[in-house]
Amino acid sequence: MSEEQNAGAAAEEEVSMDDWAAAMAEQEVVDAAPESVVAEALPASNLFQDLGAGTDSSGNVPANLDMILDIPVQLTVELGRTKIAIRNLLQLAQGSVVELDGQAGEPMDVLVNGCLIAQGEVVVVNDKFGIRLTDIITPAERIRRLQK
Repeated sequence: MSEEQNAGAAAEEEVSMDDWAAAMAEQEVVDAAPESVVAEALPASNLFQDLGAGTDSSGNVPANLDMILDIPVQLTVELGRTKIAIRNLLQLAQGSVVELDGQAGEPMDVLVNGCLIAQGEVVVVNDKFGIRLTDIITPAERIRRLQK
């Protein structure tokens, strides 16, 4: 690689790192919001209160809730869905295009263990995909969707 190409690659990486830093700084602002703002934004903050009245030494997390915090869950971001006949599925090859029901620019669904919890938009930082959450599904709405 020539010096110009190396300098260009370094500048591109620096811009990407700046983009990533900006995204992280934006998240830190949200995370640093006063508790009163967070409580207003998350009306279900007492959702797990019944798990136990005691809190851990930091006073933030109920002691009984601490037992489940390390349980892994499957997080899925869904671009769209479609139904396809097995005949057509078997005809797929490299370069085939499968039409999905999602529209371009439409929010992506974020599912945890198959249950819709949020929607968001795709972002690219440092050549990696991510999702910026734009709408969190309320616990009441989640329950209503389960009953369908």
